[in-house]
Amino acid sequence: MTQESCATPTSESRVRALSRPTMAQAPGRKVHITPEGAKKLQDELEQLWRIERPRVTREVTAAAALGDRSENAEYIYGKKRLREIDRRIEFLRKRFDMLQVVQPGLVARDKVYFGAWVTLEDEAGTEVCYRLVGPDESDVENGRISVESPIGRTLMGKSAGDEIVVQRPAGRARFTVLEIRYERE
Repeated sequence: MTQESCATPTSESRVRALSRPTMAQAPGRKVHITPEGAKKLQDELEQLWRIERPRVTREVTAAAALGDRSENAEYIYGKKRLREIDRRIEFLRKRFDMLQVVQPGLVARDKVYFGAWVTLEDEAGTEVCYRLVGPDESDVENGRISVESPIGRTLMGKSAGDEIVVQRPAGRARFTVLEIRYERE
């Protein structure tokens, strides 16, 4: 099975049901994230702080110079957008304090742990592949499910050939673990 087919889920609704996080984060508990996920969040923070915020600030300043701010749509929208950017920047900065970057595959590589690509086969013989990631990286459409989701928690510590049963809104589902790997092909 190629990585391209591995990352493309066969049924979006089934994948959503399988990867819905259910655990709330406990205070002080570090949340795992892959190096790629941390870089993506860092890039977003840099983009917002160094490019987006200064651009919007210039636009708001120019709109304010036009006069009456109470009926100036560009000014009102710009201020709203600045508040959104500032909230996201604040969220990302606080979130980085809670994150712990984990290099996948440093433990037993023959078992499913954080960062593993896992190929599963359902009862109908359909193969799906997921990568177990932290909740900040969860992207069901691209086959990335949270280790805190029902299927993620069930997969932890399993080996190739193991069968798992996952309770989901549509009912119980049975899967067989076909392959575990920690590198992309």
